[in-house]
Amino acid sequence: MSSTRTAFYHGILAGAPFLLMAAPFGMLFGLVASEAGLDIYQTVAMSVIVVAGASQFSALQVLVDGSPFYIAVLTGLAVNMRMLMYSASLAPHLGKAAKWHRIIAAYFLIDQTYGVSILELDKKPDMSVSAKLGYFFGTATLIFPVWYGSTLVGYLVGNTIPPQFALDFAVPIMFIALVAPSLRSIPHLVAAFVSVIVALALAWMPYSLWLIIAALAAMIAGAETERRMAAQT
Repeated sequence: MSSTRTAFYHGILAGAPFLLMAAPFGMLFGLVASEAGLDIYQTVAMSVIVVAGASQFSALQVLVDGSPFYIAVLTGLAVNMRMLMYSASLAPHLGKAAKWHRIIAAYFLIDQTYGVSILELDKKPDMSVSAKLGYFFGTATLIFPVWYGSTLVGYLVGNTIPPQFALDFAVPIMFIALVAPSLRSIPHLVAAFVSVIVALALAWMPYSLWLIIAALAAMIAGAETERRMAAQT
């Protein structure tokens, strides 16, 4: 069996545990979208095209609150700015892949695929580019169909789920599982700390603008901390 195929299967296994959280997360989005007035086609299309649970929830909530459309778009973009950092982090591993491979990988770049992949690729820098791509795509193989399907299920039957089986538990658990292993350096910790402090301090702002400001502040703080540490070495 080729190393690429082996890496692909390993990626599937590594990403599989996140199905336990992706499924209820997708169902919760389908339910929230239904309650917000989106039709079934808009709801599923949003999950297929945007493929970003956190920004989908944020943008949808902003719209439900009566905010202008452009504020919803800015909110979604702000929440998804972390993808720029994810891309930069993966560039040393996947940057030499064919252009069309990188385009496809960009679509499949989400918190789960990044969080699982970067830990493995950093541990095994000598893997071939094709094997690294295989591992990355493997992490997405199960998660994406489940995300699409669970969104549809949530839209159709989410409101029949008893309150004691609330789906919203999946959101904080998933992000704790993703973020905690990544807090491996002082810049990471500074960015996390700043994002929490700024978000709490500005929670009063209208149109959920605190999300945009907190995301920007966290990135600036983390980058500046890393720059200063590099300058001292």
